Amino acid sequence: MLVLSRKRGETIIIGSDIEVTIVEIRGDKVKLGFVGPSDVPIHREEVFRRIQKEHAGVAELQCS
Repeated sequence: MLVLSRKRGETIIIGSDIEVTIVEIRGDKVKLGFVGPSDVPIHREEVFRRIQKEHAGVAELQCS
């Protein structure tokens, strides 16, 4: 895991086409802004896990 320190308004570049900007820091919460290609989905972890479970359930039904 790469750990970086950033201040509000600073940006991190991932690859050549994804930017993550620190929009706001309030207490123990950080608000992030993402810019990247529309074909790259961005989800919170809990949403991503739910989508994976749903896809696994659909695949399981299709194999039956």
